Amino acid sequence: MNEAKTPWALIGMAAAALLVGAPAAAQEPFPTKPITMVVPFPPGGVADIAARPIAEAMGRYLKQPVVIENKGGAGGGIGMSQVAKAKPDGYTVLMALSSVVVLPEADIILQRKPMFELSQLKPIARFTADPVVLVVQADSPWKDFGQFRAALRAKPGGYSFGSSGNYGTMHVPVEQMKAATGTSMLHIPYTGAGPALVALLGGQVDAVATGPSTVAGQIQAGKLRALAQWGEGRIPTLPEVPSLKELGVPVTYSQWTGVFVPASTPDAVVARLREAAKFAAADARAVQALQSAGTYVQYLDTPEFETFVAKDAEAMAKVVQRIGKVE
Repeated sequence: MNEAKTPWALIGMAAAALLVGAPAAAQEPFPTKPITMVVPFPPGGVADIAARPIAEAMGRYLKQPVVIENKGGAGGGIGMSQVAKAKPDGYTVLMALSSVVVLPEADIILQRKPMFELSQLKPIARFTADPVVLVVQADSPWKDFGQFRAALRAKPGGYSFGSSGNYGTMHVPVEQMKAATGTSMLHIPYTGAGPALVALLGGQVDAVATGPSTVAGQIQAGKLRALAQWGEGRIPTLPEVPSLKELGVPVTYSQWTGVFVPASTPDAVVARLREAAKFAAADARAVQALQSAGTYVQYLDTPEFETFVAKDAEAMAKVVQRIGKVE
């Protein structure tokens, strides 16, 4: 026999039903406020050049601003560590260079606690992937890579190169080249590609190896000369520049850019950022901005990018181990 429900019982049942539905109702759609994109280098470098049009396009898709924060230092490690340890809510994302897979291994080689672990970051999308280019001042005595290599051999340690920091994307490829050619150079680390390029233009260092987007304008303006690049073959932005492989130096190196978030970021938030990244990679305005800067979109979606990052981390660990301890 059914018992009649009292008004208080009915009110209690209604309240319970509301509580059951409360978590779903309380969830706000992402994002509801601006997102910070940390670029772990000063303005003017490859990561910064890629980040600005990508952030703008992602912001248009998400209908919230994506604000660039340049956080240089430690070859990118300070900014990368900041994002790795940030609140995993999607409001702090990282535009990383390929050095993100190198720095934790370098810390191990240096016998110090890693600033961050790669496992603390989740890949969202890759946007660019360019071989680095070896450049010198346009009025330098070296007209081609053969002359440059001969000068290094004739004066071991007598010439210098600038980089974005120890084990960074401007340091590792030069170490590869030095090992393959049996030469030595003085390494002078800066806080990013921008300051290293300024040092080259000012005559404080003799050479720099960096992404095409950083130096294309200076090459076109007649201020820098490209001697070689680290690609498998010729690259579209600088088709006249030979690869080291062509020149008998068996090394390659790709300086890629990609967006990451803290590893425990909720799946729903990751999905939205993934959508925004895919939109940005195909956005005509962003694509044109990157092409104008001297680079091209080479997009990888989350699953493919995760696989790519894992393979690159494995390969670069071996390179860092070969380089050994660098103070």
